[in-house]
Amino acid sequence: MSHASEPRPMTARRRGALTGVANVPGDKSISHRALILGALSVGETHITGLLEGQDVLDTAKAMAAFGADVQRIGDGEWRVHGVGVGGFAEPADVIDCGNSGTSVRLIMGAMATTPITATFTGDASLSKRPMARITDPLSEFGAQIAAREGGRLPVTIGGATDPVPLRYKTPVASAQIKSAILLAGLNAPGETVVIESEPTRDHSERMLAGFGATIRTEQTEEGHVITLTGRPELRGQPVAVPRDPSSAAFPVAAALIVPGSEIRVPGVSRNPTRDGLYVTLKEMGADIGFENQREEGGEPVADLVVRHSPLSGVDVPADRAASMIDEFPILSVVAAFAQGKTVMNGVAELRVKESDRIDAMARGLEANGVTIEETRDSMTVHGMAKVPGGAEAATHLDHRIAMAFMVLGLASEAPVSVDDGSPIETSFPDFISLMQGLGADLG
Repeated sequence: MSHASEPRPMTARRRGALTGVANVPGDKSISHRALILGALSVGETHITGLLEGQDVLDTAKAMAAFGADVQRIGDGEWRVHGVGVGGFAEPADVIDCGNSGTSVRLIMGAMATTPITATFTGDASLSKRPMARITDPLSEFGAQIAAREGGRLPVTIGGATDPVPLRYKTPVASAQIKSAILLAGLNAPGETVVIESEPTRDHSERMLAGFGATIRTEQTEEGHVITLTGRPELRGQPVAVPRDPSSAAFPVAAALIVPGSEIRVPGVSRNPTRDGLYVTLKEMGADIGFENQREEGGEPVADLVVRHSPLSGVDVPADRAASMIDEFPILSVVAAFAQGKTVMNGVAELRVKESDRIDAMARGLEANGVTIEETRDSMTVHGMAKVPGGAEAATHLDHRIAMAFMVLGLASEAPVSVDDGSPIETSFPDFISLMQGLGADLG
């Protein structure tokens, strides 16, 4: 997808039960990290199951710009010959991260302790998102930062010539902040320490250990503490990317709310730091089975079997938010069809995602006849037996908003449209064809 592509309106309609197998794409978080750590390693990293959405492709292009040899050799199969920790070359051009906050934040961390200069930019949506939460700790390593007012993109970073290790307590629960600091710590001497008030998704820690870094985690009175020993020699590894639980959430939600549906979603990550949505759905009464549980690429996975279910509203505790932060838009759609109200707490981070996701979902659901209450840090959806539908929702260049409203239209009384479905390609390029293959009427 071109970042300047024309808007592509889409509409979803009720048609009947969804059935079949939903082979969702590889995990986006793991795909980004596999490319970055492969580029920071010595030797070859062979990746299978890589998500080939635009966000991840932007990361692949960035790694090539920093000097790694990055090649696509088949469907979801990539080979990266890395340059080693501290081996990044200065890129010849601006690094365009498109719509991907993960790309820009992790890559800024990966280069910030190498004495090179790079400028980062992105699309209109990404350029509104806060970067100071990343650049502030990177400056403490010794990096020189120049950014637009408010810490927004474009950002130019002069990497630290003599980096110093950092001990840092994250101000908000964010795997991107943690990961950026850990990646910067790779080329700093001594130990870099990140302290979280609550654990966030741990793909970086798992993968760093798999590539040969010395890293440990512990729970102390300070919080969840991750300690990385700097200047390891990372070695290239085979990485099998499990299927993305955030992408799986959309066909799972559709099957739960469309009467008569039953689908199977194979090989989905069950990482406990990403599992909050599925815990919540089970609490709501969802008929979801977890079969063939196993481990792939260091991550627990399972095949999901999902059937249409009568659902009840629940209170989602704030301490669960970090494990399902990307899934609240689709949860709000499911909640619209549940009996009673669903209260989502601790969700302020949604305000600074690709869009203000609380506002985007609230306005779109209201337009389609659903009653919503919101605060800065919470959202309450009042479920109803029948959701009227019939309106168009604004996506604000946000892939998850677009997919959430497409799912809404599959079960609402009247069709639901979005003003622009093209951002879906950033994370789930086969979303439309996959859903149509299950029997959905959308596009």
